[in-house]
Amino acid sequence: MELKKLEYDLTVCKVGSEKDIDLSKEFYFIGKTDEELSLVCATKDTPNNTIERDDGWKGFRIQGVLDFSLIGILSKISTILADNKIGIFAVSTYNTDYILVKEENFDRALEALAKAGYEIK
Repeated sequence: MELKKLEYDLTVCKVGSEKDIDLSKEFYFIGKTDEELSLVCATKDTPNNTIERDDGWKGFRIQGVLDFSLIGILSKISTILADNKIGIFAVSTYNTDYILVKEENFDRALEALAKAGYEIK
């Protein structure tokens, strides 16, 4: 399975309103519940008025379109990283999954996944 590195630094944050998010930017994930409005975005695109923010994330995506019938893809990756004491923040789109790790663990995460047979691009 092929993993593609994202070429930008990422931030995970909470914002107060959808109006705080610039939807014209190239990369972002929005999660809204009855308790919060979360945003994952390129660090350079983080809104100025966040409620909370956590910088220093790097990410990669599982390449290709994943069929909903596939089982255990994210579980296998997260297990490899957990076995190497690397925490993750995962987000999913309709097509695929994105895995974020703290910047200081990024190279080690990719090495562990490559050792487990994943192709890193």
